[in-house]
Amino acid sequence: MVKLQRWRSLAAALAAVVALAAFAISPAMAVTDGTPDNNGHPMVGLMVAQDANGVPLWRCSGTLMSSTVFMVAGHCTESPAAHAEIWFSPGPIPLAAGYPAAGSDPCKNISGYPCTGDTGGAVYTHPQYDPNAFYLYDLGVVVLQHAMRGISQYGQLPALNSLDSLQPGSSTIFTAVGYGLQKNFPDAADWKSESTRIRLYANPYLNQINTNFTGDYSLLLSNNSSSGGTCNGDSGGPNFLGTSLVVAGVTSYGLNQTCAGHGGVYRVDRADDLNWLATFGLH
Repeated sequence: MVKLQRWRSLAAALAAVVALAAFAISPAMAVTDGTPDNNGHPMVGLMVAQDANGVPLWRCSGTLMSSTVFMVAGHCTESPAAHAEIWFSPGPIPLAAGYPAAGSDPCKNISGYPCTGDTGGAVYTHPQYDPNAFYLYDLGVVVLQHAMRGISQYGQLPALNSLDSLQPGSSTIFTAVGYGLQKNFPDAADWKSESTRIRLYANPYLNQINTNFTGDYSLLLSNNSSSGGTCNGDSGGPNFLGTSLVVAGVTSYGLNQTCAGHGGVYRVDRADDLNWLATFGLH
């Protein structure tokens, strides 16, 4: 099914937390109740979007799908993002010494996070993406300036409409991977939150697919202390199907500020997504 007719019942629910944290306002957050990934998924990286002047905006996770194409969520690449820097270390990734620099350019003469990564490139967003309904076409890519060396495995795309055959339940497992927050608390107890720039993984299971809530464009996965899950700022990170390298979808949205209960994933098996990704050489 082409997503031009996507259901919009998510709109009411997304007084919810978008899985994106402004870099300058609050720390980005990621896999909850996760396990250190170490080198389990070296193709998963930490991305910082920058504006046209090189000022860091926000951070996301994403997946290297080829030596030159890094796949993320659309709201990770939306305006005013013009460029992205990416790190592939399993972490912890330290804040660069001296950041932020004085003056209007916080990255002036500074090397390291969040200014200069292992690689970087230009950002692109799904042509039908609308920031006012981001969840309908929440897909973006970073095209690297230079091919990323030293990573021998890449994420793989699902076949057209292949996720339709999945059955909700604890036996349909995903591997969510991302950087950052392990536990999230409301503002009054924010001091309890735990966040480091380290690559983590969790194994949430499928709660909903092709329902009135998810529409034909997203998945709802578990998010609890047993299965783990995703949280604010883990946006764009991969949700691999089972233990494979097939990226069923990218982390897209959350439903509450404590990242409990469910996590929303933008699925990438629909024709408009696969056709657009093919323009970047992905198949």
